[in-house]
Amino acid sequence: MRTRRHFLQSSTAVIALPVLESLGFCRFASAAASATPPKRLIFLGFGWGITESTWYPDIKAPGPDYELSVGLKPLERHKKDFSVVQGLWNKYSNEGHWGSTMWLTGANRYAQPGQNFHNSISADQVAAAKLGLETRFASLQFNGSQSGDLSGHGPGLSMAWDVSGKPVGGQNGPVAAFHRLFAKDTTPIEQQKAMLAQKRSVLDAVLDNAKSMQRGLAKNDNAKLEEYFQGIRDIETRLAKEEQWMGVPQPKAPLPEPKPDVDGREEIKLIYDIMIAAMQTDSTRVMTFRQPVNTLLTALGIKVHPHDMSHYHTTLGEKLDASQRRDIAQSELLAGFLDKLKATKEPDGTRLFDNVALAYGSNIRTGHELSNCPTILSGGGAGLKLGHNIVAPKDTPLCNAWLALLHGIGIEAERHGDSTGVLKEIVA
Repeated sequence: MRTRRHFLQSSTAVIALPVLESLGFCRFASAAASATPPKRLIFLGFGWGITESTWYPDIKAPGPDYELSVGLKPLERHKKDFSVVQGLWNKYSNEGHWGSTMWLTGANRYAQPGQNFHNSISADQVAAAKLGLETRFASLQFNGSQSGDLSGHGPGLSMAWDVSGKPVGGQNGPVAAFHRLFAKDTTPIEQQKAMLAQKRSVLDAVLDNAKSMQRGLAKNDNAKLEEYFQGIRDIETRLAKEEQWMGVPQPKAPLPEPKPDVDGREEIKLIYDIMIAAMQTDSTRVMTFRQPVNTLLTALGIKVHPHDMSHYHTTLGEKLDASQRRDIAQSELLAGFLDKLKATKEPDGTRLFDNVALAYGSNIRTGHELSNCPTILSGGGAGLKLGHNIVAPKDTPLCNAWLALLHGIGIEAERHGDSTGVLKEIVA
């Protein structure tokens, strides 16, 4: 008799197989409708910060009875379902052009002697190690199609960084994101198996050579080689994931394929829609979105350079106007995303919103200022205190909030980044 749980043994881990029809049950069967929906974790990040004077609620009015600021007014209908958290920061941050590079890691870029850049694992990847076991994609990373330096994010291929602090690649733009999720692989199964066997063969040869080289190396070289071994282990995990899902058809897309070359505002809306679709099909439970700013400004008819806009305080005028219009547009888009999370039903009748933990913000406050990172938390999936203007104690690490999110979705990490403990002020 087949059990509901099947496992695939790899050289690095035991990986739980997904719920498959061929094993005697269906992921979407009505019999499973009463099952508890899975937890999901979403990070939405933007560069260049916000307009300080018109985005933050009054710091002297903490609690639920606060007035929304001008920059957050479009979120009025969701006021009871999100909290603004003030006073958080990454104490090691020292680069005013990096809105997301260290946002989810809290790392010290100078932690390695002799190197001017070091990063560590991001909070989403900590969650993906557990939440990603039963899904086709352990995590998905989305970017704007042109979300490089002009969008104030800094180094990285997405907002995600692996256990070695190396950048994790992402999908640039909605078309690439859609294809990653829903494009059909027409390669015959036998050919897929042969390709996978070839990858494993190459990996085994590389591993054998590395192990033979390890003997007699100096301490520093051994440390570098251990980092290399970690990279090999990561590849092994990805190969195990490929094998796990080989032959399982990708789900039917619950939305049409996006058109190319959309403007920045529409691009953000489309990525939000694709994120909803990814959760509807249970393709992944962990996602990040490194949002565009430059193309959003263009869509709003703003001609101010994104970097100059972030320094509105030096001349005010059109730069201040651009910054404020950017804030309102981003809040409108976020409100639309929350609308859809609430409107999308789970098999058990709850809303998608009820099972999601969502963080929205940036590592940059404004200009080159890196303290009091703009932070909004929402979703019912992590047991957070919603509907509040929360003012954290002085010098509270942003990673304390990430640790609270991780704990809330069942990831019992002892610490994360430079955290000093769970941010109790946001726990319901």
